[in-house]
Amino acid sequence: MAVVIDNLAGAIRPRHPEKQGNPETPLLRKPEWLRVRAPGSAGYNATRDIVKAHGLVTVCEEAACPNIGECWSKSHATMMIMGETCTRACAFCNVATGKPNPLDPTEPVRVADAVAKMGLKHVVITSVDRDDLADGGAGHFAAVVRAIRAAAPGTTVEILTPDFLRKPVEAAFEVIDAKPDVFNHNLETVPRLYLSIRPGARYYHSLRLLERVKERDPTQFTKSGVMVGLGETKEEVMQVMDDMRSAGVDFITIGQYLQPTRKHAPIDRFVHPDEFHAYEEIARAKGFLMVAASPLTRSSHHAGEDFARLRAARAAKDGIARGFGA
Repeated sequence: MAVVIDNLAGAIRPRHPEKQGNPETPLLRKPEWLRVRAPGSAGYNATRDIVKAHGLVTVCEEAACPNIGECWSKSHATMMIMGETCTRACAFCNVATGKPNPLDPTEPVRVADAVAKMGLKHVVITSVDRDDLADGGAGHFAAVVRAIRAAAPGTTVEILTPDFLRKPVEAAFEVIDAKPDVFNHNLETVPRLYLSIRPGARYYHSLRLLERVKERDPTQFTKSGVMVGLGETKEEVMQVMDDMRSAGVDFITIGQYLQPTRKHAPIDRFVHPDEFHAYEEIARAKGFLMVAASPLTRSSHHAGEDFARLRAARAAKDGIARGFGA
């Protein structure tokens, strides 16, 4: 029997209190192209041990990512900072909702130490939403980036940030000015579905955040992603692509939505791999430097390899531009 609402360890409140009153919807059987092996390799166990030894939280675990076995076996883990409890209640997300604990001032150093010990060439740092903080956690995010730069200067840093909704614009600037190599903020879905899928966010605010990154630091790579299978149309996804390009986004990810529990937003349909290939072709034609589109694509899946391709794509584009200007 599937667990509908699980409890946080040592706590009496449910993991998703806001979803307890939701009607239960069936968990659809996954097609063959979405089947993955259960984790358990030696590399997976080694990564898990480092994460646990440093008292870190990963979005790989909290969001029940289907790629955790593959990524952890290669020592790739996406660190989730600012705690494991989110102030938002997105209908698609498996991260716990509630009142978070105060920020841990030792976290930036612990994250940086783990990154150095794992010998990561590229690291992805994400977080829960912290609407309870005056700056949305921007200062803490920037501190983590700086700590990684100090402890592992050869590591490239990718961040997947909250939207800093209703926070001073200086909050976003502080994170941008920490100069991550990649600034990622996911739009998640099409504008029409925001009220039901991402009710605590605003589509055009998220789009504006991505645009601000390019305005403040044009050299910084920007990245954003959407899920499909929530009831969106192909035309709506294409419009999101156009909106991202208007905001200067370099890299788009498109993946299949997977329903965490019967209380979460239901899957409208499983999108066939051929449709993902079509989305990839369309996105490339629209001018994205990098596109990752497949049923199992997630924001940080293959992030290191994708970053190398992203830099190469920019270099090639700049070379062509110089050639035309000669």
